Amino acid sequence: MEKNLANTPPQREINVKDSEFAEMVLNKALHNFRKEQIRKEIDQSLQDQNKEEFLRLTEELKNIS
Repeated sequence: MEKNLANTPPQREINVKDSEFAEMVLNKALHNFRKEQIRKEIDQSLQDQNKEEFLRLTEELKNIS
């Protein structure tokens, strides 16, 4: 069976700026998520009184901030 393509709406081309903006938003969201995960791990290291882990995580947080 042949599809009738005459009645289909034209495909919208992906705008490069839209794509770059989406990538920026995604990267920012991932960055914020990682920072929050590190903060939670820092809190846990404080509860566990794990000085080495605390120092490692605070250094990692400084490096990505």
